[in-house]
Amino acid sequence: MHTPLLKETGLGEHKVKAKWIPTTVKVEDHVIVPDIDPNIENPDQFLEDYTTNMALSPMDKSKPLWEFHLLQLKTSYAGSVAVARFHHSLGDGMSLMSLLLACTRKTCDLEALPTFVVPKKSKARHICWSLIAWFWFIVRLLFHTCVEVFKSMVIVCFARDNVTPLKGKPGATISVNKFIHRIFSLDDVKVVKNAMNMTVNDVLLGVVQAGLSRYLSQKIDLNNKTSKSRKVLEKNNIYGVVFFNLRPNRNIEDLAKMMEKGSKSRWGNSIGYVLFPLWIRLEEDTLEYIRRAKITMDRKKLSLEPIFSFALLKFTMKVFGLKALKNLVNSIFSRTSVIFTNVVGPDEEISFFDHEISYIAASSCGVPQGLTIHIQSYVKKVIINLAVDLSVIPDPHHLCDLIIDSLNSMKSAVVEMGSYKLEV
Repeated sequence: MHTPLLKETGLGEHKVKAKWIPTTVKVEDHVIVPDIDPNIENPDQFLEDYTTNMALSPMDKSKPLWEFHLLQLKTSYAGSVAVARFHHSLGDGMSLMSLLLACTRKTCDLEALPTFVVPKKSKARHICWSLIAWFWFIVRLLFHTCVEVFKSMVIVCFARDNVTPLKGKPGATISVNKFIHRIFSLDDVKVVKNAMNMTVNDVLLGVVQAGLSRYLSQKIDLNNKTSKSRKVLEKNNIYGVVFFNLRPNRNIEDLAKMMEKGSKSRWGNSIGYVLFPLWIRLEEDTLEYIRRAKITMDRKKLSLEPIFSFALLKFTMKVFGLKALKNLVNSIFSRTSVIFTNVVGPDEEISFFDHEISYIAASSCGVPQGLTIHIQSYVKKVIINLAVDLSVIPDPHHLCDLIIDSLNSMKSAVVEMGSYKLEV
């Protein structure tokens, strides 16, 4: 087992290098089983408070940076809870998901590992059409890369989001201090996806934009005592940070393959980000939020902005050191209002040491952001996890309700259109 250790390189007081060193693992130092009153009045509230306190407490860097907390606590969604905490230096969400699956087995066959999705191979084309398509793709890629990277650098260097109820007061220190989660049906998302011929990610981004629009509209009306929230919303420029998995295989990779020498989907941190302009409006057609999300995200996907951002952070760390990297990250995130991440989960039920998993909820903290929205899939469930600063978002449960209500409104809209098909 290895653990990260920071030490001075001698190239300047601000230059710090992370180094992996061998160490001995004592399991009892990493597995915590707290005593919990079995007759606790509100288990869900206890879990929220426990995960918040655990996430905000500092990690001991003298030992490997991971730990498991086993809670004998029956909540609304599970009979007991296992809470894991990992330092981001160990790996990103896809790496940790691969690790989780390597430790689990199918519930239908306790000796079998979960099934991993094999990347689809592109269909063969006539060589002439292939060359034309490839040339046109390169032209569009270069154009969108230049435009999106330029806009990203302008925002990072000169611009910042307007002050809104999502942003917090100017000059205030912002940090996550509350975690909540909610579960809804993946089938509901697919109903909308199939009706509009879009991706699950397009729908989820549209749902988030609709929920945030409704939330901001209510806050603006409450603060201004007027009904002019539509005009006020349209004047706001609000950006979110959306993370991209940069591995060739966008699905969960087999852990053994990730650890192979020369693997293209290596274990570790292989993520980039894009600055995503959120469509915050009061739309009469609720499906417009999804259309806008797709238009913007298609441009981002057809650019090298995620790779550019990854290279920028890596270059800063290598040349200027850890402190410069922290300053750059703080500058980027302090100029935006929301972080949006999502990780695909297993599409079949799994068990963890003979305990059937009911759901997986993931999140992160450590950046100056008042709202982080993480979405995780598991079989036919979608788990949305909000990490908020209560001084910015004092009512995260209400915000979560608005996001889920927006999905229900979109589902009702496509059902009325009568043009949906549910994939089984």
